Amino acid sequence: MGNLLKVLTCTDLEQGPNFFLDFENAQPTESEKEIYNQVNVVLKDAEGILEDLQSYRGAGHEIREAIQHPNDEKLQEKAWGAVVPLVGKLKKFYEFSQRLGLRGLLGALTSTPYSPTQHLEREQALAKQFAEILHFTLRFDELKMTNPAIQNDFSYYRRTLSRMRINNVPAEGENEVNNELANRMSLFYAEATPMLKTLSDATTKFVSENKNLPIENTTDCLSTMASVCRVMLETPEYRSRFTNEETVSFCLRVMVGVIILYDHVHPVGAFAKTSKIDMKGCIKVLKDQPPNSVEGLLNALRYTTKHLNDETTSKQIKSMLQ
Repeated sequence: MGNLLKVLTCTDLEQGPNFFLDFENAQPTESEKEIYNQVNVVLKDAEGILEDLQSYRGAGHEIREAIQHPNDEKLQEKAWGAVVPLVGKLKKFYEFSQRLGLRGLLGALTSTPYSPTQHLEREQALAKQFAEILHFTLRFDELKMTNPAIQNDFSYYRRTLSRMRINNVPAEGENEVNNELANRMSLFYAEATPMLKTLSDATTKFVSENKNLPIENTTDCLSTMASVCRVMLETPEYRSRFTNEETVSFCLRVMVGVIILYDHVHPVGAFAKTSKIDMKGCIKVLKDQPPNSVEGLLNALRYTTKHLNDETTSKQIKSMLQ
């Protein structure tokens, strides 16, 4: 597979770093199969979730009509009839977020005696799955952020349900989303980037539950992955090996995803001088892409990281992200 360490410590890229993490074709070895198969079940559903979210149009028109004509029962029924199935979709998205468990993957990629670098070389199929979860997460959140209908529909659903309860009107669909679930969903959709929040909570929980595992094992795994993505993107020799043009945007999303996770999990974050992530290099790689293709990712770094505005973040990094 070549020496990944050479890539990460190589200051002169012209020396030709010789590690390539095969995001397109990595296949699980025998020792990876158990966890790989578990994660694969979840990833198979991820594509359908994104398609459903992409086609989510909302019930804005019906809701406006119902609000403007509060005494018109037909319009009230029409709005309710439009919103209930949409809330069923929102419930499906939320329930899927609860399945995005990272425990098995993180356990495999951070366990002793191997270093994170050795893990990424040895378990490429699991590294690829971790990357696919990050890619899904950022894609989901990009779509959610640009679709205000989601929160509008859910707010209308909750208001109407509460009114129906007060008036003792039986509500079709209430069994779908009871009050406790509605509260959890409300918190989920109130986040600017709900899937990323779910993922960073899961990573933080993994670190706190595995006290015998140094936190560096997890943060080094994330910083190593960020470095691999950056090097593959900025080295023409590697980029030319991508057979699918989508792999570039995949790598960019994964790089940003691991930076954000690192920033949430590491005590001082990704932007401090002591950070193991070359933030200037990563931001430069993003800025070298066509602007319309990376604005969402730059915004993710601006608005969903934890430590960007800390005093320890250099002025140069802050100005690069302005």
